[in-house]
Amino acid sequence: MSSPKRRIETDVMKLMMSDYEVTLVNDNMQEFYVIFKGPQETPFADGRWKVHVELPDQYPYKSPSIGFVNRIFHPNIDEQSGSVCLDVINQTWSPMFDMINIFEVFLPQLLRYPNPTDPLNGEAAALLMREPKSYDVRVKEYVKQYATNIHEQSDEEDKNEDSDLSEVEDYHTDGEDEPAGAMDDV
Repeated sequence: MSSPKRRIETDVMKLMMSDYEVTLVNDNMQEFYVIFKGPQETPFADGRWKVHVELPDQYPYKSPSIGFVNRIFHPNIDEQSGSVCLDVINQTWSPMFDMINIFEVFLPQLLRYPNPTDPLNGEAAALLMREPKSYDVRVKEYVKQYATNIHEQSDEEDKNEDSDLSEVEDYHTDGEDEPAGAMDDV
């Protein structure tokens, strides 16, 4: 077994053995979903998002593609596609990082400390800069509407899964095409 394949198995197994709910797509360790909870003491605290992850064959030497499936209101996450603008994943990825880093450090930091000066969601960025309290209210509205009953949403998605699997392509980052992002210092 090659080193990247072994690393993929190791990283995915570590993630599966942690507190995260992980669902493999077609028993493939290179494509899966993770239930991600919003960090405490943020407007995202009560949210649960389904995050789509794809690991390239060259992982960990090439960064994973990740994207939020259910909607989230955040300056550095595209509301429609779920793409994430996160420098540490898109440009400065290192083989020293693993999947646990993404879900325990990088995504929580992104939600805690958005970068409105380099947005994927211009509306969220403008609201955060002009009216931070209104931004928090909007985030909480999105959490309530799109990120609280995730298992009910997942049941509906499972029923509709056969309709168009190509839509999954829209819900991830393409590590080479996304702009630099919010996590320059992480």
